[in-house]
Amino acid sequence: YGIQPIRKRPVGPTSIPIILSDSMLRQQWYQKMAVSIVTRLAANACLLILTLIFHHSNANNIVAAASTAEAPNRRFEYKYSFKGPHLSQADGNIPFWVHSGNAIPSADQVRITPSLRSQKGSVWTKTTVNFDNWEAEVTFRVSGRGRMGADGLAIWFTTAQGLDGPVYGAADNWNGIGIFFDSFDNDGKKNNPAVLVVGNNGKLVYDHPNDGTTQSLGTCLRDFRNKPYPVRAKITYYKRTLIVLINNGFTPDKDDYEFCTKVDNMVIPQEGYFGISAATGGLADDHDVLSFLTFRLSEPGQELPPPEAEMPKQDKDKYQEEFENFQQDLDKKKEDYQKEHPDIQGQPIEDMYESVNDREIRQVFEGQNRIHLEIKQLHHQLAVILDEQRRYVSVATDEISKRQGESGGQVGQAPSQEMGAVVATQQEVLRNLNELRNSFYESLKQIGASQHQGNAVGMGTYETVQHFNDIKEHLHVVKRNIEHLITRNGNPSEKQVMNCPDPPPMPSCLGTTHFLVFVVIQSVLFFSYIMYK
Repeated sequence: YGIQPIRKRPVGPTSIPIILSDSMLRQQWYQKMAVSIVTRLAANACLLILTLIFHHSNANNIVAAASTAEAPNRRFEYKYSFKGPHLSQADGNIPFWVHSGNAIPSADQVRITPSLRSQKGSVWTKTTVNFDNWEAEVTFRVSGRGRMGADGLAIWFTTAQGLDGPVYGAADNWNGIGIFFDSFDNDGKKNNPAVLVVGNNGKLVYDHPNDGTTQSLGTCLRDFRNKPYPVRAKITYYKRTLIVLINNGFTPDKDDYEFCTKVDNMVIPQEGYFGISAATGGLADDHDVLSFLTFRLSEPGQELPPPEAEMPKQDKDKYQEEFENFQQDLDKKKEDYQKEHPDIQGQPIEDMYESVNDREIRQVFEGQNRIHLEIKQLHHQLAVILDEQRRYVSVATDEISKRQGESGGQVGQAPSQEMGAVVATQQEVLRNLNELRNSFYESLKQIGASQHQGNAVGMGTYETVQHFNDIKEHLHVVKRNIEHLITRNGNPSEKQVMNCPDPPPMPSCLGTTHFLVFVVIQSVLFFSYIMYK
């Protein structure tokens, strides 16, 4: 625009000037710009491809290094752990742990704080951890009615037990490390719920207004409130590297962890206490811890010392002294017993006590004797029932013969048929009872044979068990036969034979004459009372 034509003298034999117009200049300028843009795009594309290739090779190197690196050895440490279903003892305490504040231990979990305002609670190990590398798996649940909760939960490894304080229910100015699950947004930056890793050397004061973001060594945004499944946190400290993995609680898979944060070159105290604390403020949540599992980590190939070797010398001396005192008391009681019973002095004391095999033999034969007595009682009752049924059959037979002798013809034909049915039923009952008696007799013989065999070859043999199974089958047969007898005894023909006569009609309790006399007397008494008043 406003550019004058330019005269250019070309190189050649001619010297004719070439005049370039404005449109030609603009066209050349656009072409140069297009060429420069295409060149830059091509350069950027090449640079992007090279970057992707480098990152891909670098990622492959990292994965290969991770696969070739051997995982550390893990050993479970029960003195620094707790879990259900028998988490607390009868006195309400947790073995090897101490709780304070509003913490409530139960059989399957520890409620650090209930969903009430301004509550604090914590649980801490009683003894210090004396190994360098460790891994803690914590399962917890944070639940509340509101959309927002407060204040949060903290997992500690410190040189002292922070039983009470302003930092999530634990003491401030701690010496160690804390992993905070902060559920309330104090700074208003909408970066909560969050997980923070904060270290302290005993001199720092926790920055509550900024949610500790100015002091955190690592952080990640994770929503851990009101999840369908418990949230799990895996905290690993190995070779001065702290790694925090989180299971968000969306699935029941216990190993579905996601990476949260990692802190390299982190130095923590060599000895310390594990602890969990929680606190509520103006808002309140239930902070429940279901399990806290601690594992000792060691390098591959390194053998860990046995647990007995790690016991403090003071505890060893204490337990050794208790054992020696107990052994002395036992020897003294043995001597006193031998003095009181001089007839068994030559017999070893161990032979006087019942062994496990002897106890099993005694229990088996006691059970056999009880079964034998029960079957004998049933046999006796069946014998009594048989006598009664025989008497009933004889009485029914006599009655039939009398009726046939007194009345002949069509009139007595129906009662005689009914009595014949009764007699047939009673005979069937007798036959069944005889079969029951025979089965009981066979059971008694089998029990006697099993007892004789047990006395001969000892207990616990296969034949004894087989005899018990046979006895059980016979008892089932007896039960079925008795039920069959009960159903057969409810025969409707007997009810038709033994019908009771109808009762006579009841006379009227009050006649007309008596009613009128009663009304007249009542009326006279009523008017007399009125006149008297």
